[in-house]
Amino acid sequence: MEPAARHNAIVALLCREARGGVVSFARLVEAALYAPGLGYYSSDHVRVGKSAGTDFTTAAALGPMFGQLIAGATQSLVGDLQAYALVEVGAEPGQVHFAGVASQFAELRTFRFGAEPQFPARSVLVANELLDAQPFHRFIFQGGVWSELGVRVDGTELTVETLDECSTPRAVEFLRTLPSAEEGWIIDAPLAAEELLAHLLSGGWAGAVILLDYGKTIAQCLESSPAGTARAYRSHQLSGAILENLGSQDLTCHVLWDRIEPVLVAAGFKGVRLDRQEAFFVKYAGNEMERIALSGDHEATGRLRALTHPAHFGAKFQVLHGIRG
Repeated sequence: MEPAARHNAIVALLCREARGGVVSFARLVEAALYAPGLGYYSSDHVRVGKSAGTDFTTAAALGPMFGQLIAGATQSLVGDLQAYALVEVGAEPGQVHFAGVASQFAELRTFRFGAEPQFPARSVLVANELLDAQPFHRFIFQGGVWSELGVRVDGTELTVETLDECSTPRAVEFLRTLPSAEEGWIIDAPLAAEELLAHLLSGGWAGAVILLDYGKTIAQCLESSPAGTARAYRSHQLSGAILENLGSQDLTCHVLWDRIEPVLVAAGFKGVRLDRQEAFFVKYAGNEMERIALSGDHEATGRLRALTHPAHFGAKFQVLHGIRG
């Protein structure tokens, strides 16, 4: 389907369900990303990589080295890997970065976006850029109060409007936690990521969780992101045009780490800690990093630098992790 037709089909879908012609930002993003047959993540399109036609690059796109470092870090966290299943959630089509370390674990289970993961009794959950791929609400501070933003979908073009009331009880709860801000300040909140994570951690399985993503705390958002953190990615170009090309570009915002950490704690995880990606691999996969650095393989050492150097993935991404016995 051509991008214009896909965009128009998503708008028509939203228009049919809109109250007064307006939907919440969260609903628009949900449809743009996951509407069956239309959403960005509902297709088999190869999104990740550096080749023509891809849209963005992740740490996992650097290949087997990512799997090796995750296996090394997991061993530091839980010990005997053969006692645990490695469960990857949110995998992209065609990526096999854990294939080389699968034999080190009891089993490897890989679940793509939208699939319902199944966790053995002893598991290690690994999710790379899963949380930032969830629908997000937008809120604005106006006239001394926070309000939720929506999008009018019944006109000749999409326009942003303030909702008369919050679209969900979770949005109401979130606004109650926010401090005052400067007039016109916007904050994007992937509240769906919290719900998804709580679901993944239910069931009582024992093991570890390793979440790799980019994010900020709410305080950091209210210090340095007056227009919010929402953005679009298409053909490796960053854009603020989040209401264009629905279904044909990635829509994302920063994870709110101080909202995600309590989800792990509430699920019984101990030692919950947020590290920069660089620090996480140095601390927990140091032996593997040293092996790669001393291998003499210049291509491999280049990939290692990309994963860990502060100018690349090392500082831009963080890792939230914890253990449940």
